[in-house]
Amino acid sequence: MGGVAEKMDSNYVKAVRFEKPDYIPMFFCINDSCWHHYPQDQLFDLMEEHKLLFPDFVRPKGKYIPNYRLVARAGEPYTDDFGCVWTTTENGITGTVTEHPLKDWEAFKTYQPPDPRTCMGIGPIDWEEVEKDIKAAKEKGDYVGGELRHGHTFLQLCDLRGYENLLMDMANEEGKLWELIDMVEEFNAFIVERYLSFGVDQFSYPEDLGMQYGPMLPPAYFLKYIKPSYQRLMKPALDKGIIVHMHSDGDIKALADDLIDSGVQIINLQDLVNGIDWISNRYRGKICIDIDIDRQKITPFGTPKQIDELIKEEVEKLSTPQGGLIMTYGLYPNVPIENIKAIMDAMEKYAFYYD
Repeated sequence: MGGVAEKMDSNYVKAVRFEKPDYIPMFFCINDSCWHHYPQDQLFDLMEEHKLLFPDFVRPKGKYIPNYRLVARAGEPYTDDFGCVWTTTENGITGTVTEHPLKDWEAFKTYQPPDPRTCMGIGPIDWEEVEKDIKAAKEKGDYVGGELRHGHTFLQLCDLRGYENLLMDMANEEGKLWELIDMVEEFNAFIVERYLSFGVDQFSYPEDLGMQYGPMLPPAYFLKYIKPSYQRLMKPALDKGIIVHMHSDGDIKALADDLIDSGVQIINLQDLVNGIDWISNRYRGKICIDIDIDRQKITPFGTPKQIDELIKEEVEKLSTPQGGLIMTYGLYPNVPIENIKAIMDAMEKYAFYYD
């Protein structure tokens, strides 16, 4: 129950293609953990009051109980399809990998990768059902997207080997690393091709590459080990004229140009950690910016007035009358209710900035 993150319509396409959208697409996503941190009726009231953000919302009867994802269940360590063990202390919050199946290269000798015909890497998938759902959506005229799991390449390698081990592999030019990259890429390529065969309009490649300051790996390592795989995974979508979307949290200024060079047409990046002015000077009017509205400073700790000013500033500096801006906000439990309302109010208010 996260808003309109899944709703991509003709107005969204106009924004992506710089074809003068009627309004700036706004996505407000509510993390599952919020439903046991806030009074649910207060969130339901806000959702009912903000029809642009939640056009299809119907208030549930009784208490809403999320179906927490397999990697976001407190007290239930989850072993994914690659053999990585995830743990979390908070229902709804994605955990971290605490056991790496290939921490020792010796284990690689007998390691069997998962089968993408039956799983996505982080849980099972029924491709016949996926195809059926996509075809039904297409028949209704919906704009349909597909995606790889979050953390499909670099983070998958981290999960398999461990972050420090992986960076040492790159530094030492470990030969087996290329075999591992090929294995992960082959798995991902199957998923990409399967979705593309169903006729999706957009395909997303979500993967966090940034930290609070700078990327998680040296740009030279990204160029050598990760970018070539990205390019090969994105090429089939580009060849079919399918829009390529990329998400990354963190400071990715040192990698952003290479991501776009790989084929990214919509880049979803965080505002303050990368800098609104830097993003504007670099990409405004040139590529569609899916801006991830601050979740660290102003929205949890600022005033409603500061929130309004932030969102207005981003619209002024990142949008054009032709389009090229999407705004996304992810709600987590540390935001006061009055600030949640202020975020929703401002997103709906400035969606029509060019009216």
